[in-house]
Amino acid sequence: MYGLKTPKRQEGSVNAGASRTHMIGVVLHRVKIERLSTGVRGIDEMIQGGIPRGFFVAVVGEPGTGKTIFCIHFIAQGIREGDKNIYVTTEESRESIIKQAAQFGFDFERAIEENRLIIIDALMGGRDDPWSLRDLTPEALVEKVIEAKKSLGRGRARLVVDSMSAFWLDKPAMARKYSYYVKRVLYRWDFTALLVAQYAVTTSLGFGFGVEHVADGIIRFRKAVVGGVLRRYVIIEKMRQTQHDLRMHEIEIVDGVGMRVKQPTPYRKEDYALPRSVVERILEAEARRRKEILGSEESETIL
Repeated sequence: MYGLKTPKRQEGSVNAGASRTHMIGVVLHRVKIERLSTGVRGIDEMIQGGIPRGFFVAVVGEPGTGKTIFCIHFIAQGIREGDKNIYVTTEESRESIIKQAAQFGFDFERAIEENRLIIIDALMGGRDDPWSLRDLTPEALVEKVIEAKKSLGRGRARLVVDSMSAFWLDKPAMARKYSYYVKRVLYRWDFTALLVAQYAVTTSLGFGFGVEHVADGIIRFRKAVVGGVLRRYVIIEKMRQTQHDLRMHEIEIVDGVGMRVKQPTPYRKEDYALPRSVVERILEAEARRRKEILGSEESETIL
């Protein structure tokens, strides 16, 4: 990122005459970007040390690819660094997130007791739970997150919404508008955020593509069965103000440790192609369409 500085005008830098033309010069200076560690060293190395402060990053992928575990690392790192931390869970209970964190050595329960972390439960929270979210609307989400930030106090803050897809399941066409609204309002509260978006298992297509359009970065998690073994991968598809690694890396989830990034993987056609079953359905639909067209033309010829 660069700032612009206009130097003082020197004598002789202006042409004489009735029409005076000012010669303006600029000097470029590098601006130091504050970055927040994700808590996963290998991913930090892929993005020049971390996520730029204030960014809203889309974390996307199919179920079972490691998105939630990555988000837990991000919050655990925030607890270590003294940030204000908020985790909104729409697909698991608060207790489930706490137990998952404990599996990797992160004491979320203690952080909650010390008012360093608030987990907003949008799945199982009861009416008597002050940090539950009963209405899955963008307005209710923003209101509850701001309330939580006020409770935690001033300071640098981290936010996870896992997942944003829950807020537009019944209105997928509104995904982009809702995502923009959430980012526009919460940006003022000094959040660096991970917004999770679920993808369909059959087609790898997202619910509205809303998060990616407004995000400052996109971290995509993938999975594939190779040689009869499930393997997981991560790739940085976008990160503004960052010369990020363009290669896909294999990851592993280690009990008691968490997520580790392994070596880069070679390009494979199947990483970017649609699943075979989906391609077959598309071809079948196209064949039916052509058959209907030909049948219609034959009928017109007979008539």
